[in-house]
Amino acid sequence: MKQKILIVAVAALILAACGGKKKSDDIITQRVEVEKPKGPQRMQEYVDERDVEWIGKTYHVAINRQACDSLPLVKDETGQQFVDNVFSLAVSRSDGSIFFSRRFTKRDVASCLDEDYRRTGIFEGLVFDRADGDWLVFAASVGHPQTDEYIPLVLRLSRMGELTIQRDTQMDTSAPTDEEDV
Repeated sequence: MKQKILIVAVAALILAACGGKKKSDDIITQRVEVEKPKGPQRMQEYVDERDVEWIGKTYHVAINRQACDSLPLVKDETGQQFVDNVFSLAVSRSDGSIFFSRRFTKRDVASCLDEDYRRTGIFEGLVFDRADGDWLVFAASVGHPQTDEYIPLVLRLSRMGELTIQRDTQMDTSAPTDEEDV
């Protein structure tokens, strides 16, 4: 009899311990504050000037990047706005006369971009690369703001003043590889 009472008491304790808790549908988590977009962001001004030996003479190459408020603003996926850039490129002869001078915006390279970069990219870079025979070669890029995503471009200026713009499809192989470091 004592065993029956003991078994009933243990069973009652087990049922009381397990059956009395109610499940809650409440989920406890930290509130994530989404950062609100600030005013339009702009890249700082960039100026590069250098003398270049080209076709047996010295030319002066000057490149200037400025944020341009008259261009359409670009928005990223968070709604943050960015001011697009305008580049000025001037190539002058040793006597100071202008051989080539032009301002470039993203519209000038739009034929090399897909729709996403036309809409959400900014014209980030234009730099002198090298003199190559009858051509001055410049590297340019249109990228998504504050990311490492960009489309590389090549601008080539001929000795006759002809300008070509195309996507850069060549990988940069001038950097040493691990095998060359050994």
